[in-house]
Amino acid sequence: MISLLKKITNLLGILLGSFITAIGVSAFMIPNRIAAGGLSGIATILYHLFEWSPGIFLFAANLPLLIISGVLISWKFALNSIVGAIATSGFVYLLEDIIPLTHDPLLATLFGGVISGIGIGIVFRSQGSTGGTDLLARILSKYTPITLGQALLSIDVLVIVSAALFFSPEYAMYALIGLFATTKMIDTVQEGISYTKEVRIISEHNEGIAKRIISDMNRGATFLYSKGAYSQEDKLTAIVIIRRNEVAQIKEIISDIDPSAFVIVSNVHQVLGEGFSRIDKMNE
Repeated sequence: MISLLKKITNLLGILLGSFITAIGVSAFMIPNRIAAGGLSGIATILYHLFEWSPGIFLFAANLPLLIISGVLISWKFALNSIVGAIATSGFVYLLEDIIPLTHDPLLATLFGGVISGIGIGIVFRSQGSTGGTDLLARILSKYTPITLGQALLSIDVLVIVSAALFFSPEYAMYALIGLFATTKMIDTVQEGISYTKEVRIISEHNEGIAKRIISDMNRGATFLYSKGAYSQEDKLTAIVIIRRNEVAQIKEIISDIDPSAFVIVSNVHQVLGEGFSRIDKMNE
């Protein structure tokens, strides 16, 4: 029962994400000639050159890629991609006549990239794929020396260079901004907005600092044994994970006990476990 509910939830998530992606592509990217990589970028170029239907092109391009990836990679991977690929193509086709929400290329780039990234991120979180160049890149990475990341980057670069040739270099610059916005939003949807900090403390008084952190902040600490490269002295490094609104408090604790402590504060994309987000399959 739980497994069936999970599958239904994932299916709805893929459909929702595909619809949101189609809005970003159809209402912002395509009408403003923003070819921000991928099959949607190729569809944008072909639409403005030959008036080809973007939705039909996406479906026609995805279909053979799904079959080839099923034969060459695995049918399980192809089946996981088929719903998102077909749904995205279908929604783009249905939204082809939508009135563009802006004709400003910069606004179209930013909002189209952000909205598309949110949609793709939801699809990925729902264990699906929108198909397209992801399928092609996986095929290339399996049968050529290039990695998956290199294959995706190469395809996106070719699309953006094509935008520079067929539209103008200025539109290619917009496309780069759109690609950046899309990828950042995909990461944000999957990893969440960083509200968490990692604090590394190197001090001769780390045991006292850790006790104060535990008692005053109700946070745990982990000790790692380290050695100074210059002094060759054995040291104790304390690692503490806190929320960003607790940074001032932990600095005050450290300053009270050892003002000369060496402290590193860095961002953490995601923390799972006690005191933070619950571990479940959606967070994997």
